[in-house]
Amino acid sequence: MRWYVVRRVLWSVVATFLILSTTWGLLAITPNPAAEQMQFQAASSGGSAEAAEEAFEARRGLDRSPWARYREYMVNMATLNWGWSQSRSQPVSTAIASALPYTAIYSIPTTILSILLGLSIGLYSATNQYTKTDYAATFVAFFGYAIPNFWFAIILLLVFGVQLGWFPVVFDSDVPFLSLAMARQLVLPVIVLVTGTIAGIMRYSRAEALEYVESEFVKTAKSKGASEFRILTRHILRPAAVPLMTILVGDILGIFLAASYLVEVVFGIPGLGQLSYNAILAQDTSLVLGTTLIFTFVSVIGNLIQDVAYTVLDPRIDYGDR
Repeated sequence: MRWYVVRRVLWSVVATFLILSTTWGLLAITPNPAAEQMQFQAASSGGSAEAAEEAFEARRGLDRSPWARYREYMVNMATLNWGWSQSRSQPVSTAIASALPYTAIYSIPTTILSILLGLSIGLYSATNQYTKTDYAATFVAFFGYAIPNFWFAIILLLVFGVQLGWFPVVFDSDVPFLSLAMARQLVLPVIVLVTGTIAGIMRYSRAEALEYVESEFVKTAKSKGASEFRILTRHILRPAAVPLMTILVGDILGIFLAASYLVEVVFGIPGLGQLSYNAILAQDTSLVLGTTLIFTFVSVIGNLIQDVAYTVLDPRIDYGDR
């Protein structure tokens, strides 16, 4: 397995290089709205739009050849010199370091709650098939699948923030991290993310657990007087956890990557998602590449942990032929 992990790490470096190159290329060919605005202002004031564009490109370093700019960015990425953020007037590493805690403060509780609730409800639903509880769990799952998260977030803000006033509508970044006020601000974002995430975990855990509920080794454990908790955790959850690892890692990465854009933009949380979103709008290439590298690193590490967890959960899995 050691050689397999080494190969996966090497392929991860290649994947990171391709992702960063693609991101840089897309930004390079996309028209910059800031440059267009400067040209319009210069033309409106009687100046030269071409001179304004040249001054803008010189200030951003865009007057050099694409190859020179690409090579400089890739070297800076490899040496952890992520450059200067033009839109925030600070180093890219400083901007990411200040935004990362705000993403982690809601991602961590969301991940823990989603895994615990999704697995618990799914296992209970599998062992109590076709009961009222099973139907209720199925309804919750389909509700989480069907409802758009961005719409659900806006409705929660309107009802519990604007109408009832139970939770703040605008996120206050000056509130201390470990405080009740911060927890109060994070209730609605966590509810939105958990509602969408537990649906997939619950349905998949229920489907995988149903394969082992009536198996011979489970019946043997019951006949020997094993407790329900031991049967669920040792005889049903453990064999079902191998295929579930793919779903769990995918959902966790979905929380950290895709959902961060949605939740942070809607609720105004100054995390990595909003930082990357604003950088894309401003075409701040250095900051976009820096945030992309963080998301890529999380995806690579998550998938590597998933593969290693396979052999921990099921030692019969052999990596020799992979």
